Amino acid sequence: MATPEEIAKWMVGEVDAHGVLYQSDAASQIEDKFGDEFTPLNENGNLSIHRDVLKAFRNLSRDEVVWEGGERLWRKRESFDEPGRGQV
Repeated sequence: MATPEEIAKWMVGEVDAHGVLYQSDAASQIEDKFGDEFTPLNENGNLSIHRDVLKAFRNLSRDEVVWEGGERLWRKRESFDEPGRGQV
């Protein structure tokens, strides 16, 4: 069985390989690759990513990856990004 840290490493690898990782794509791929215990349904009935996985991902990628909430994706940090994880 996979650990949150192993899934987080996979997520970092996806961002590194493709430049971005959409939340919905990540959730469905995590369910397929690692099991549905890591993708609970949210209040709207959509797949989400378990908070332990997100915490491990944040710890592994803190300085290299940012979150774009409007697009619901993670991407590599650019020189023009503001400090912090979330970008507008």
